Amino acid sequence: MRVLVTGGAGFIGSHVVDALIAQGHEVVVVDDLSSGKEENLSPACRFYRLDICSPDLERIFREEKIEFVNHHAAQIDVRRSVASPEEDARVNIQGLLNLLANCLRFGVRGVVFASSGGVVYGEPDELPVKETHPKGPLSPYGVSKLAAEYYLFYFARVHGLPYVALRYGNVYGPRQDPHGEAGVVAIFGRKMLRGETPTIYGNGEQLRDYVYIEDVVRANILATEKLLNKAGLAFAGSIDDFAYNIGTGRGTSVNELFQLLKRATGYEGAAVHRPERAGELRRIYLDAEKAARELGWQPQVGLEEGLLRTVEYLREGAVEGRKI
Repeated sequence: MRVLVTGGAGFIGSHVVDALIAQGHEVVVVDDLSSGKEENLSPACRFYRLDICSPDLERIFREEKIEFVNHHAAQIDVRRSVASPEEDARVNIQGLLNLLANCLRFGVRGVVFASSGGVVYGEPDELPVKETHPKGPLSPYGVSKLAAEYYLFYFARVHGLPYVALRYGNVYGPRQDPHGEAGVVAIFGRKMLRGETPTIYGNGEQLRDYVYIEDVVRANILATEKLLNKAGLAFAGSIDDFAYNIGTGRGTSVNELFQLLKRATGYEGAAVHRPERAGELRRIYLDAEKAARELGWQPQVGLEEGLLRTVEYLREGAVEGRKI
């Protein structure tokens, strides 16, 4: 099978690429390298450096004969989305529409879409959050992710293009970028290994659902298999019928995460506290029972084990001179 992975040089996308190749699929990657890294790419994939909004995307679909799409390319910085909602919409909405138009034009059989369980619900009324919880995104980034799901549902219902949306918790693991705002595990881990002082915003009691990259990749593979088997893909109902929370069902505070990383890295210092950032959710973690029931997915890597693996990757990078 020929699969296009957009954002395939990024943190999550590159791991998905590796897993698809390991399964024997032919993989084509489109990434503009605005946040992804070419060094993350397997030599077994075919790589095009391209913005997903570009009209040249059509040529890739035509020449590569794409059968399935795994869509991870996105503007993912919440603060950037607040500063420039227009750019966020250009990438996350116009880019998606460009992609979906080509999917229809060239007969693509299905799309797996990386959505976000951390932003589409807003501040939840009850925990853990189910897929059917009312939506209330509090940033342009969250709005664009939710809008993307509605566009996907429209293309499925009206044009017959099957899809699955995966609403991720806070994904962490090797290759996570410590230079952005979302990768708190990589940010803290890198600072601790360098003997620098991590910053905790607010009181540190904010709760998040940390899910390890290996588990997230497995969810992508299972979602692809569901599309291949066309199981349960009668497109009626709502977007929630085709979305799956991918999380652990457990909320971990920033303070607890800090202590776990201290043990994993051997860091002996304290964190510095700064004022809470405007618009940040206070608590969210996800109910993934639906993914267990319909995809056969459950998280397998516990937080402590996942943090140890991530710290080891960061430690090796420091020894090898990689930019961590």
